[in-house]
This record gives sequence, C-alpha cells and structure tokens, in this order.
Amino acid sequence: MTGLLLDTHVLLWLAVDSPRATPAMRRRLESAPERLISAASTFEIATKVRLGKIAGGRSILDGWGRLSRQLQASELPLTAAHMARAGTLIWSHRDPFDRMLVAQAQLEGVALVTQDAEIRSFEDVRTVWS
Repeated sequence: MTGLLLDTHVLLWLAVDSPRATPAMRRRLESAPERLISAASTFEIATKVRLGKIAGGRSILDGWGRLSRQLQASELPLTAAHMARAGTLIWSHRDPFDRMLVAQAQLEGVALVTQDAEIRSFEDVRTVWS
C-alpha cells in the first residue's frame, strides 16, 4: 500500500471523531506507511471558517499541530509544480481545493482518501474509500 493523502472532509471527520470516518477507513489509514495532510486543506478550512461555513472550525485550526500528531500525518506543502498541475488539469471540476489535492496526489504518487464522487470518477487520480 502506498501513502495516503486525506481529502479535507475526511480530515474534518477525523478531527471531530465523526461516525462518517468509518472503522474500515480508520484501519486503512492506520495501516498506511504514510499519511499526508495538504496545505490546501488548511487553506480550505480557514476560508470556510472565515465565511462561517464550518462550525467549530476555528478550534480545528487552533489544534492543527495536535491533530497532525494524533493522525501521525505529515504536512504536504503546495509547490509550484502542484499548482501548475492543478491549473492545467483537463477536468471540468471547478473547486480549486479539490484540483490542488488531485494534483498533489498525482505528482506525489499517493492515493487520495475521499468520499467525493466527482473526484473518485476522475480517471487520472488514484482514490480510496472504505
């Protein structure tokens, strides 16, 4: 199994211990040799907190380091290569955060853990869901 990059919604579910983060998904994460959290997810959460779209999101941002340690996840910074790939993806999906995550998964050779059907239907990225 390869490393896993967490989609933002998965990260949020894990942060609040949501039942949507299924036991099977948690086992898959625990068995992965590497877990990654994208800098894009931090930006997405911060943006949604600012817009009032995530209740309790401020505490997630304030506890970011603790959450990363709890998940034993490494931060995946955004690079110029990631951003260039995200901007040039031949894909009708317009969500810039999803485009960044897909680009990172492609370039880093990791699977994206997501329940998002639109991402999972995109043939040019490996995804996992349990």
